[in-house]
Amino acid sequence: MLARTLTVQPEKSFFLFGPRGTGKSTWIRSQLKPALLLDLLEAETWQRLLAHPGDLEKLVLAAGPGPIVIDEVQRAPDLLNEVHRLIEKRGAVFALTGSSARKLRRGGVNLLAGRALTYRMYPLTAEELGDQFNLQTSMQFGHLPAIGSEPDPQRFLQSYVQTYLREEVLQEGLTRNMAAFSRFLEAASFSHAAQLNLSEVARECAVDRKTVEGFVGVLEDLLLAVRLPAFTKRAARRLVQHPKLFFFDVGVFRALRPKGPLDRPAEIQGAALEGLVWQELRAINDLHNLGYTLHFWRTAAGQEVDFVLYGERGLHAIEVKHANRVRPADLAGLQAFCADYPQAKATLLYMGERAEQHGAVAVMPVAAALPRLTELLA
Repeated sequence: MLARTLTVQPEKSFFLFGPRGTGKSTWIRSQLKPALLLDLLEAETWQRLLAHPGDLEKLVLAAGPGPIVIDEVQRAPDLLNEVHRLIEKRGAVFALTGSSARKLRRGGVNLLAGRALTYRMYPLTAEELGDQFNLQTSMQFGHLPAIGSEPDPQRFLQSYVQTYLREEVLQEGLTRNMAAFSRFLEAASFSHAAQLNLSEVARECAVDRKTVEGFVGVLEDLLLAVRLPAFTKRAARRLVQHPKLFFFDVGVFRALRPKGPLDRPAEIQGAALEGLVWQELRAINDLHNLGYTLHFWRTAAGQEVDFVLYGERGLHAIEVKHANRVRPADLAGLQAFCADYPQAKATLLYMGERAEQHGAVAVMPVAAALPRLTELLA
């Protein structure tokens, strides 16, 4: 099993959030050696604790010393009241995993404020994959841990999309119109690594804009997609404000995106590469506590930088190009950004094999840069 970067304080209760399939349960079992493991995806366990939350204390007392793991705790949010009580009364230590934030928000997750830390599990990073990292494979199938052992990764991803994205939404009652939601998933896949135009997506889905806004909220609540805000601090020119949309894993994006005879492979590959860099930046920033806020930058005139990282460690501007050569036009967005923010460290990641320096812009092969992101951003 590949070593994960995540580290926790084992003596303190914590939440571990992440989409299904990112390896939360596997990691907890290998790291904590729990005294008691309760999986709320098991119907019998779920039904018992949903109907009788007080039974949790009986199970904890019978288990003896050691951490108690509750998988997919959002399926029984009222259980958090018992968790809170047992932490206070018996000093119990809980590891609580979840793949949805919606029910916990409504169910009183704030009851554990100050008594439980919060961590996040992401798809594997290039750093964690080490020698197993292959850029082309990553762009095609993403970094869900199961991909490495699947004989047919494409079929696995299609199954993931069908059984999780659609059935989970249906089971959780997050929308009553599954036909419209299925259309939305396909339409939203065209917005991956692009600015999100809710009105345009609504027209594609034949629903109103408010419904699409709700559907995007569902993806965010299930930790499956994130809106990346625009960077507007001390703006020197008129900027675009609409956020970008990213699915949490490039393999899931590619499984969702329809393909037809009019599709240009380079267009899909470009979105896949940018999405891969996004998920790597997001994970590395969080797992190593680098403290950046992540943004993108785009002027009303069309000059753009794919990613802007802003924090006490500095200001980074990163552009991603699915090209083997760097043209002067590829540098224009970074150069414009550096003109407005001369303190920024500018980097262009591309598909070529040589590192180069173009004025203030460092050009790096993306295959070499991704495993070294922690070093580059620290």
